[in-house]
Amino acid sequence: MAQGRDSRRDRFVAATRKAVRGLRNALPILATVVLLVGLFRTYVSPDLVRSIFAGGPIVDVLVGTGFGSVSTGNPITSYVLGGELLDRGVSLLAVTAFLVAWVTVGVVQFPAEASVLGRRFAIARNVTGALLAIAVSIVTVQVVGLLA
Repeated sequence: MAQGRDSRRDRFVAATRKAVRGLRNALPILATVVLLVGLFRTYVSPDLVRSIFAGGPIVDVLVGTGFGSVSTGNPITSYVLGGELLDRGVSLLAVTAFLVAWVTVGVVQFPAEASVLGRRFAIARNVTGALLAIAVSIVTVQVVGLLA
């Protein structure tokens, strides 16, 4: 019986250590999200955002894809930033294109990707990611429209 308790205690201690390590690894990402939102709210006015994304559906999806492709980031940050953009009046189409491109297209890391995986592959992956960002944003807005 004592051996069963020791086993449970060992598993509990191991799980606690794993959870603490996970939290420690997540803290830099969470801090980045908080800082990014603070900077965004401080330096980017709603009027500026609306002026960038005010060209109609086709232009907005292209602008969203372009900005997302250049300003590559992680998914956790993109959700917060996407919410901020929606709060500032940017269309769901543009925000969705931005978010998908932000996570899937990597113009910033292209040189490293091309040197490791090959230039042709890196170009194909980035172009495919950008085109899919456009397609996913259109389909997402259509589905949300059907559900609303």
